[in-house]
Amino acid sequence: MMNPEVVTVEVSEPPLLVLTFTNGERRCFDVAPYLDKGVFQELRNSGYFRSVRAVSGFVEWPHGQDLCPDTLYLGSVPIARC
Repeated sequence: MMNPEVVTVEVSEPPLLVLTFTNGERRCFDVAPYLDKGVFQELRNSGYFRSVRAVSGFVEWPHGQDLCPDTLYLGSVPIARC
């Protein structure tokens, strides 16, 4: 079974993303564990972090950083626990 894809993404407070998935769930994903890794270091800039967009089920930023639907769904928590 495939995990649902991202339909919309909002920035709660960097580094938190609020995601709406194709199954209707709204979940919170913490990007903090990625911020020390390679290309993701640029996401430490809150202005740049806020430029995130949902594209084809993924989330991505203008300079090519992206996170896949599986990572986002499996690593997120229901919105009430965010």
